[in-house]
Amino acid sequence: MPFANFKVPAGTLTAEQKELIVHRTTELYVEIYGERVRPNTMVLVEEVTDGGWGIGDQVLTLAVLRGDT
Repeated sequence: MPFANFKVPAGTLTAEQKELIVHRTTELYVEIYGERVRPNTMVLVEEVTDGGWGIGDQVLTLAVLRGDT
């Protein structure tokens, strides 16, 4: 079963944008593996709370990502 897990900052995507991620990711797997994978493709869009993740020993917040700091 193809599986994709997207982790995004909480509150940065609309429901429509999350749906678009699901559809486009599913289409990509179908393009690669064929139509037989469509019914078994799982796409998970997870929201990470503000400050709940980091890169290179720096805790990231929405303010940092937007360049507000």
